[in-house]
Amino acid sequence: MNFLEERIRKDGIVKEGNVLKVDSFLNHQMDIALFNEMGKEFQRRFEGKPINKILTIEASGIGIACIVAQYFHVPVVFAKKSKSINIEGEMYVAEVESFTHRCKNQVIVSKKFLDEDSHVLIIDDFLANGCALQGLIQIVQSAGGTVEGIGIAVEKGFQSGGRIIRNLGYQLESLAIVESMDAATGEICFREQ
Repeated sequence: MNFLEERIRKDGIVKEGNVLKVDSFLNHQMDIALFNEMGKEFQRRFEGKPINKILTIEASGIGIACIVAQYFHVPVVFAKKSKSINIEGEMYVAEVESFTHRCKNQVIVSKKFLDEDSHVLIIDDFLANGCALQGLIQIVQSAGGTVEGIGIAVEKGFQSGGRIIRNLGYQLESLAIVESMDAATGEICFREQ
């Protein structure tokens, strides 16, 4: 069992509806020492790739992406879920459906931050049905850039997202893959990696 699986077993809470709460260390309150371990591991898994940008989606992926970016010495771009007056010029837009929030959002990235020279590592906290990742992939493709890989903290292996993304041919690296979880007992089983 790896460091993230251990932490999920210790502090994760399984709720009804296939919800895994990790908000005490991953996506509400953030354990930066844990994020540093994640950054080192993503650097190891994507070593040798010509990554020059990290891309994530607002909001939970931003903290992880920032720490990962330190290991690659590259900037972070995050797709915003709403347009603000601060975003100028042309934008890439993709529609994504959120498993957690059960809604669809348009996510946007300013065209000045992604182009054909962008070699992108996509980072996010969770992978369930893969809609957010597909939206981010679409944005990189619209820019003419290259998705060099995808790093996920926690993948729900019993949902279709991981299979869909891997079948598209991307190198998808998930630090913890939950194979099953039981809200009644709190038991979490991880896939062997």
